Amino acid sequence: MTEEEIKLLKDENAALKGEVERLKDELIRMVSRNLDLSERLEYDVELRRRTEVAREIMEGNIERQRNADLRDDGQLMALIEMKVENDRPHLKPDFNAVALAEMLGVSQARLAQLFRHQTIHRTPDAYIDNLRTLTALRLLREKPNYTIAVVAEEAGFSNVRTLQRRIQEAIGMSPVDYRLMLTRDL
Repeated sequence: MTEEEIKLLKDENAALKGEVERLKDELIRMVSRNLDLSERLEYDVELRRRTEVAREIMEGNIERQRNADLRDDGQLMALIEMKVENDRPHLKPDFNAVALAEMLGVSQARLAQLFRHQTIHRTPDAYIDNLRTLTALRLLREKPNYTIAVVAEEAGFSNVRTLQRRIQEAIGMSPVDYRLMLTRDL
């Protein structure tokens, strides 16, 4: 290799090193820019999520306020019946008086007062139990192939024993006896 070729190679090598350094700088700049954009995107997503949560809370508070303003017991009872009929929350075993009050946007005290004045049920929990019992009786009648355990689950009871107790209290017989009575009459 001649001296001139070596010099050309050294010049080319130096040019390549310069290009590598430039590319490293460009890469660092791009990574930095991507990190900045990523942080902005995360901030934007978080801001949108917070805005959506705030909107849901505000809408919920407006609904609660509107319902809390229902001083008329008849209107509030109608709202309960409408929501129960449409949403059927009593079919979930964890639905109780607290959940009913939250669903309506009223205090538990207001709900208890309403039930004392407007219903034959002494408490909201008794009302929910009655809805579950009526559902269970309907299922026992309409779905003879359902086991008692399935009826309990479908009606919103947390266990079979509670279903048996509620039906015994309501009609004076067990779910099995009720079902037998229905099939005897056919």
